[in-house]
Amino acid sequence: MPLTVKEIEKEALKLDARARALLAEHLINSLDAEEDPEAEKAWVEEAERRYQEYKKSGIKARSAELVMREAREKYK
Repeated sequence: MPLTVKEIEKEALKLDARARALLAEHLINSLDAEEDPEAEKAWVEEAERRYQEYKKSGIKARSAELVMREAREKYK
C-alpha cells in the first residue's frame, strides 16, 4: 500500500536540513517538467525589465554569493 502524503511528510521531516533541501529541490524541479511557454516568456520579460532598470538608474547589484549567504543565515 502506498504511503500517504502525511506519512511521507513525517518521514521527510526526520531528514537533516541538507537532505530536506535536496528533496525539496527535486520535488520543485519535478513540477518544472511541465513547462509553460507563457510563464517562461513572462520570466524573460521580467529579467530584461530588471536589467534595463539596473542599467538606467544605477541600482546597486549584490552578488549571488552574498544573497545566498544571507538567505542561509536567515533560515538556519
